[in-house]
Amino acid sequence: MTQRGRATRPTGPTGRPRRPEGPRGGERAPRGDLAARRARLREVVEPVVTAAGYDLEDLSVSRAGRRHVVRVIVDTDGGVNLDAVADVSRAISAALDAAEEAGGDLVAGEYQLEVSSPGVDRPLTLPRHWRRNVARLVRVTVRAALPGPRAEQGGDRQVTGRILAADDERVALETETGRAEFTYAELGPGRVQVEFTRLDEIDEADELDGTDGPGDAGDTDDFDDDDVEDEER
Repeated sequence: MTQRGRATRPTGPTGRPRRPEGPRGGERAPRGDLAARRARLREVVEPVVTAAGYDLEDLSVSRAGRRHVVRVIVDTDGGVNLDAVADVSRAISAALDAAEEAGGDLVAGEYQLEVSSPGVDRPLTLPRHWRRNVARLVRVTVRAALPGPRAEQGGDRQVTGRILAADDERVALETETGRAEFTYAELGPGRVQVEFTRLDEIDEADELDGTDGPGDAGDTDDFDDDDVEDEER
């Protein structure tokens, strides 16, 4: 679920075209500059996202030729639909406009705002990520146990299982050997496994589709500029 191009800003607050700032002629902006822009943007964006009832999962700034792309990823329990993405995008755009009018450009030159929900390729790193993916199949690295009476032999191992439950302390997985529980300290980032068919969701055996799977659909815009450079996360 992606809404793109909602805040392309070809002009400044006065309506006159913005004068290009920073590196010219396709030069890359110093990575520190992108990090500083990201920090300033987060100060503006995060309160807006929180007030709307969502979590700010990520904010990144990258360069695409002579302009910047500001990508914002939001999520909440139950997921984020396209209407919610549109509402949050408008609220963020208005907040960025107000901040720039009050204190100058947050992003030098033209920029495009992209707001979306997390895709299935985003790693599960926080308890809320695991909770929001209950019933999905995941693959995760279980770290080698620390020394102690319950320590197991061997190093890190890969485990694939379906998330049965998750809270602030641990996650329960249904694996091929049965139910297993892990604390988050024992786990690396989880990766959702795309399942193209789920037998318990098929009504008729002869209507097997095989094309639907968990994921986000969204519009995409063609860039006239060069490839995206220097993305800072």
